[in-house]
Amino acid sequence: MAELASRLQTAQPAIRARAKIGPRGRREIVWFYVFISPWLFGFLFLTLVPMVMGFGLSLSNFNGLNWATMKFVGAANYLHALTDSQLWSSLRLTLLFTIVSVPLGLLVSMGLALLVNQEIRGKGLFRTLLYLPSFIPVVAGALAWRIFADKNSGLINGLLSWLRPGMALPWLTDLAPATLLMFVLWGGVGSGMIVLLGGLQAVPQDLREAALIDGANEWQALRYVTLPLMSPVLFFQLTIGIIGSLQILVPPLLLAASGYGSGTTVYTPPPQSIYMYLVYVFVQIFGNQAFAYGIAMLWILFVIVLLLTLLVFRTSRGWVHYEVEQ
Repeated sequence: MAELASRLQTAQPAIRARAKIGPRGRREIVWFYVFISPWLFGFLFLTLVPMVMGFGLSLSNFNGLNWATMKFVGAANYLHALTDSQLWSSLRLTLLFTIVSVPLGLLVSMGLALLVNQEIRGKGLFRTLLYLPSFIPVVAGALAWRIFADKNSGLINGLLSWLRPGMALPWLTDLAPATLLMFVLWGGVGSGMIVLLGGLQAVPQDLREAALIDGANEWQALRYVTLPLMSPVLFFQLTIGIIGSLQILVPPLLLAASGYGSGTTVYTPPPQSIYMYLVYVFVQIFGNQAFAYGIAMLWILFVIVLLLTLLVFRTSRGWVHYEVEQ
């Protein structure tokens, strides 16, 4: 102990000398905070403060207009959510949609990335065409798909009736889940393809060629060489896909039928088969004026997304392989 104390006493001047910051170091610190100030102010005033205020409102009876009579109700909104059958139904539907759409989106994106990574003529054009739907705003895309999938005058049923006269499928009612899934894949696999293509091109080709020389076939080289080296990219896409799928709102809202009254738009909620969690939140806040309850539902979704993300991070230890292991 005496030896350790003497060593610490001897090292203290060096530690203080290293900790001492000169004028240049102070200028660097100042400029560091100057450069991050836009993000810092944005995070504080556009993210952190609204989240804190939203949590406070979720503990009240706020309906958007009753500022004068608003009162604290504690956890009443959260307790009400536990017995709300529509909430649990929409949550189960959203989780089911996530379970189906995220793996399928990863599979299609990976297949497209492998396809456009081949040395074929015109691969740049194919990459552009496959990525092009990602540039289309989700509102415009959903409205276009609603026109294409219309039962009476839609392009899809027009093609089907050309093949089989009189055939018209209810894409926006009975087949709404399939339509929603196709729309999400159409708009999302292009960006996933680009990310996975970058991961594919970062895989050292000498490792793959060595596996082929040693007798492995193409599938074995993909399974035991390419995919393990791409696992960090797949992990990223999986995490982003889960978070985005749980927050799906605009596609089911706009794929639903809507009518027009005398000068005003009459909104028709989507069918129960695509009545997602955030759609129910939207109806509660803007339809029923239940602002506090809707915000409480958003906090419940935040906790669910956080827990699922932590679960994915925990399970990633067994299947995500980094070039430099910690």
